[in-house]
Amino acid sequence: MSQSPSVTVWRVRILSTTWLSYAGFYFCRKNFAVAKSSLLTTLQIDRSDLAHLVSAYLMAYMLGQFLTAFTSRRFATRTLLLSGMGITLLANVGMGFTTLMGPAGYWPLLMFNIVNGFAQSTGWPGNIGVLGNWLERKDRGRVMAAWATCYQLGSIFAKSFAALMLAVASAAWSFWGASIVMLGVWTLFYIFQRDSPEDVGLDPIIEPIETTDSDVVTEDGKIPPHVMTSIVWMGSVYFVFKFLRYALDSWSPLAIEELFQLSPAMAGTLSTIFDWVGFVGVLFAGWASDKFFKGKRTQIIVGMTIGMALAFIFLGTIGTTSVVVFGIGLSLCGFMLMGPDSLLSGVGAIDVGGRRSAVMAAGIINGLGSIGPVMQEEIIGYLLDNHGYDAVFDTLIVVSVIGIAGTSALAIRSRRGRSAL
Repeated sequence: MSQSPSVTVWRVRILSTTWLSYAGFYFCRKNFAVAKSSLLTTLQIDRSDLAHLVSAYLMAYMLGQFLTAFTSRRFATRTLLLSGMGITLLANVGMGFTTLMGPAGYWPLLMFNIVNGFAQSTGWPGNIGVLGNWLERKDRGRVMAAWATCYQLGSIFAKSFAALMLAVASAAWSFWGASIVMLGVWTLFYIFQRDSPEDVGLDPIIEPIETTDSDVVTEDGKIPPHVMTSIVWMGSVYFVFKFLRYALDSWSPLAIEELFQLSPAMAGTLSTIFDWVGFVGVLFAGWASDKFFKGKRTQIIVGMTIGMALAFIFLGTIGTTSVVVFGIGLSLCGFMLMGPDSLLSGVGAIDVGGRRSAVMAAGIINGLGSIGPVMQEEIIGYLLDNHGYDAVFDTLIVVSVIGIAGTSALAIRSRRGRSAL
């Protein structure tokens, strides 16, 4: 696709609106981790009960990924995203009110978490599908690396905003404030976003890779078996990264508070260091995969996964000696984890699924990966109640080492020509 002024303007609009869309989704879900400590008190529950609330959300989110992959064949991506953003906005309004109900708010909060999970599941595959219509493979890695900062910076802004609302107002405003932010994002998205170049009278992107056997979609809209195998394999490997990422996202604020006796607001703010340095890891991974490996992603994925395992060993062995050392460990984990995480779930989904199946590929990869967050929430909640933080860190180390085996197998598959990753 030639870079005429109109194409450039539209690409900037699409990159901006989709970035804001996914960052907005984070405002309506990262607030829960910051509010966890307050919820323990207001709902009068223990940490296992708290884990059940998050697990309900995560289960709905995981199932919703597959539902989004299916419905993407029937509904415009724009419709899916606007619906998802609107529902998550309303769910957060309801969640805010449940914090005022005391112990009686537990079951309503669980139901709103389930609704929120299904709404949130439209965000990643939907936005990835839109980007697949607007980006060419030759610069997809670098552009997507910059775009994927929406889930690092979005997480940072979301956690910081929720911590601010918690400090100056209440846990309820951690949810209500997020709804107000999402309302602004929804409005901008509605005005400025369109799904594809064809929707605004521009020529579609046509690339040679989209006519090869490894990328073609059959006439009845089905993905060939060997392409589906690649997608499922990537999703299975992605399980490791989502398990670990959500473990740190969900529990690090509480861990910092309890291990180092800090206030909930301060612990929530300090936990964002994981995302700040992860932001750099995403940029590095996307740039390196294009610069040094000509768009092949597996080499950098394997290298950073090995670094990730070493980072978790550092965090689990000496990270608890002081809050400064713990912050260094979180930083290393963020850098090494976020890079391969973004490549597998973002640009990799477009590379393997192709333009016409990017939403489905992203939904399946993220859906399979999202089993990890469900499992980590229950596992870590149980370990904290019965065995303590040492057992939690040991578990994270074991999972990270499994990640090395999984990404290495994925690299072998790609080298043998069985995957376009």
